[in-house]
Amino acid sequence: MSDSISSVWRNALIRYGLVLLIAGFFCFFSLYTDSFLQTGNLMNIVEGSAILLILALAMTLIVTMGGIDLSVGIALDFGAAFAIVAMKQYDVVWYLAVLIAIGGGALIGLLNAFLVVNLSVSPFMATLGTFFIGSSVQRIFTNGGGPISFRRVDQSYRDLAVGDVFGIPTEVVIATVVLIVYFVVLERSILGKRMHAIGLQKSAALVAGIKVRHYLFAGFVFASATCAIGGVIGSANLRMFTPLAGYSYLLDAIAAVFIGAAIHPLGRPNVPGTLMGVLFLGMVANGLNLMGLDFNTKDALSGVILVVTLALTVVQKRLR
Repeated sequence: MSDSISSVWRNALIRYGLVLLIAGFFCFFSLYTDSFLQTGNLMNIVEGSAILLILALAMTLIVTMGGIDLSVGIALDFGAAFAIVAMKQYDVVWYLAVLIAIGGGALIGLLNAFLVVNLSVSPFMATLGTFFIGSSVQRIFTNGGGPISFRRVDQSYRDLAVGDVFGIPTEVVIATVVLIVYFVVLERSILGKRMHAIGLQKSAALVAGIKVRHYLFAGFVFASATCAIGGVIGSANLRMFTPLAGYSYLLDAIAAVFIGAAIHPLGRPNVPGTLMGVLFLGMVANGLNLMGLDFNTKDALSGVILVVTLALTVVQKRLR
């Protein structure tokens, strides 16, 4: 009898442990703060999670193929820098500046792809090196890390962050489009199945005839180009480029991917799970702000919640 009960609890923890934790925090914040469930506040959570979702989706792509990308924040920074500099110093129209920004982010992906595919450097070490290189380039270019402001930015560019489409914030619309693209590619296409195969067992993928090197190369470039879109939104909102601003998204992007993987029945990275992980992190940040905690306490609690959540993902994976 006891073995049967323990088996039930074990299966429940494997299937629903993380979901129940997320639901528990949602209920707690709903009961503790009067404004948490208000429509405006829930929209603030969604809107505030847009950039993180874009970076987390890029990270999902790389983790799906068995790698890790520590340079997603650098790609975001390069996107913001290329757009602002193009408009401010070269008087480029805003829509061309967006394309230039995506190209700037893709440069980071090209460097990562060259190191991983051509030089056979591990993704961790390659993207860590790119992180340090990109950080140094930003400091050198800005003479120590000062922001580059452009207050006269075209209103159409500014609307990418503060505008709306039929009442829906534009940045939410952009993030949703990126989400749909990643969902179709990773979850509903042959291309995505091959990427999952590469992540599960690269040698078997090679035997099956999958061009692993080509997929890895394209994956790193596409992921970094995606991150640059986040940089465009951030620079449109602030009307400036702030060096190393993307670093603040790195750990949350990684956490969102692994939280999402824990929700998956097979423990695999997946787009719906990443979305849930991003919204969970946004909910926690918003709920702690509404509780009126001081900065240090809020950061400490955020860290504890994140550690507990990730520890639960590890437990679920081991039980599987």
